[in-house]
Amino acid sequence: MPEGSGRAVLVTGASRGIGRAVARAFAALGDRVAVHHRESPELAGQVVGSLGGEGHAVVQADLAHAGQVAAMVDEAAAALGGLDVLVNNAGIYAEHPITELSYAEWQEAWRETLGVNLVGAANVTWCAVRHMLEGGGGRIVNVSSRGAFRGEPTAPAYGASKAGLNAFGQSLARQLAPHGISVLTVAPGYVETDMTSEHLKASRGEEIRSQSPFNRVATPEEVAAAVVYLASPEAAFASGAILDLNGASYLRT
Repeated sequence: MPEGSGRAVLVTGASRGIGRAVARAFAALGDRVAVHHRESPELAGQVVGSLGGEGHAVVQADLAHAGQVAAMVDEAAAALGGLDVLVNNAGIYAEHPITELSYAEWQEAWRETLGVNLVGAANVTWCAVRHMLEGGGGRIVNVSSRGAFRGEPTAPAYGASKAGLNAFGQSLARQLAPHGISVLTVAPGYVETDMTSEHLKASRGEEIRSQSPFNRVATPEEVAAAVVYLASPEAAFASGAILDLNGASYLRT
């Protein structure tokens, strides 16, 4: 599966932000890309329309619903002629501080966040692996977060979901290596996207940017470049690795 040879790539959450940049990066290499969205068909269509090359597709599913996930992955594989690369990028973030929520609100925050960020990604992966096994191998790249390591005080379910995604990826890296499937993870800090735009405004934005000695946050294109590398043949033996991409804003040992 050489890089840029017309691989079949499924990118979840690809209608905006990091996912959109990832889809464009793979398409620029000559790959065929399935752009997944939950409820943004127009945006997803615009992304596909902006991609170079041919053979791209739009697919839809709410990742919190297992049946929709299975149908979406099968649709992507049918449209692309197989499945070589999966990028688990889709995720939701909502603040839910434990001191400010009712018990019912707390439970709902955890159910929704884990349902998409962790269980949803796990279900997409199960379905995608079936197609990769048929094709003789593949790559899985999970988009995690700095928050998996340093914690997310006002969004603990988000931090926990990303920590779980890290462990999930490393578990599969060991299980799937004999089948020619490498599993890798990129863990960005703040990235300039729609999801983070409110946090990056005004005085809060200055504080966030100052967390990095570069005094800025990452761009979606920087994360996309990392994802493309992790999906390349050159990174196959790095399976199980987690690549920090946070501008030295958080250093773990």
